[in-house]
Amino acid sequence: MLDLFGDEDTLALAEAHRPLPGRFGAGSRDRAGVLGGLSELSERAGGALGVVLGSGFEGAPDLVAAVAARHRLLGAGAETVAALKDPFRLAALCERLAIPHPAITPGPVAERGAWLVKRTGGCGGSHIRPGTVGAAPPGHYLQARKPGRAFALNFLSDGRRIEPLALTEQWQAPSALRPFRYAGALARGQAEAAPVPALVVAGIAEAALRLARATGLTGLASADCLVDGENWWLLEINPRPGATLDVLDRRPTPLLIQHIEAALGRMPAIDAAPMDATGAEICYAARTCAAVPPLDWPDHVRDRPRAGSPVARDAPFCTVTASGPDAAAVRGELRARTERVRALLEETENDHEFQHDGAEPQRPGRAAGREPRR
Repeated sequence: MLDLFGDEDTLALAEAHRPLPGRFGAGSRDRAGVLGGLSELSERAGGALGVVLGSGFEGAPDLVAAVAARHRLLGAGAETVAALKDPFRLAALCERLAIPHPAITPGPVAERGAWLVKRTGGCGGSHIRPGTVGAAPPGHYLQARKPGRAFALNFLSDGRRIEPLALTEQWQAPSALRPFRYAGALARGQAEAAPVPALVVAGIAEAALRLARATGLTGLASADCLVDGENWWLLEINPRPGATLDVLDRRPTPLLIQHIEAALGRMPAIDAAPMDATGAEICYAARTCAAVPPLDWPDHVRDRPRAGSPVARDAPFCTVTASGPDAAAVRGELRARTERVRALLEETENDHEFQHDGAEPQRPGRAAGREPRR
């Protein structure tokens, strides 16, 4: 495993881990670190089936190509990423394939309130800002605002066909500086009424199929949309496994195995969806934590920061998951579990301060200039 964080649960599952420098959401990756780390891990393993890329590579198709030149890439290739994550190329594709998509422009625009500023290749919503009257900054673009609720159609593609997995509902956790920050997602239970008309879901699936065929997209992906009644607009395609893995990976066959099968051009059989609703929500840090104390983590918490890791205020601290009979029960349990995690952190920090007579203990991860965990 090669990533920025080295979370406790990652280290518990991975046979080997190599850290990457940088900050999540920065829009760029350390080329030498990525290539060197992958080569080291592959050599240690005596060779590898291939490489699965997560988020953070959307704005670097040249790096994706460099990875693919050295290792088998299990998922979208460089040209596919470039076609889907360049906003102007995607807009042109949507126009050609008759897919509803908000207008985009480099600016300037007359009505500031009618537009959003987005970073090319951005992910997680933290890069989105209200529109500006001038031209978009370098590496950014303006996208027309549309009404509606956020959904994502999660699917597998072998480049010729797609298999929809779930339509997940998404919501935001706005902060003063990041008004469109991603918060979480859930998939409803089988017995619940669908949150979106069947014709809309079918239209989104057809759009995903057209784009997959046009770009050669393979593996696990998602189509982010806004839905307003019977109207909908495709916002973007995420051509890789994403934040909804904790929501989707609850069938007998591990989703990573199915991703690999589809990426190799063999569409797997899809197990029946679970009866219960399931969701995952990011717990953002309420205040800066210079060094995370050792915590007795509940089983439903993912992305657990290691003891000694610094976490900045408003940065993601961890992810909580929950299942229940319906969406309302899941949302309520996610909120309750998020608050319990914050209370656990505060209680543990107070205990450590008391044990050290008010003196701040020295822990690893306090090096000057180290970037926040997310």
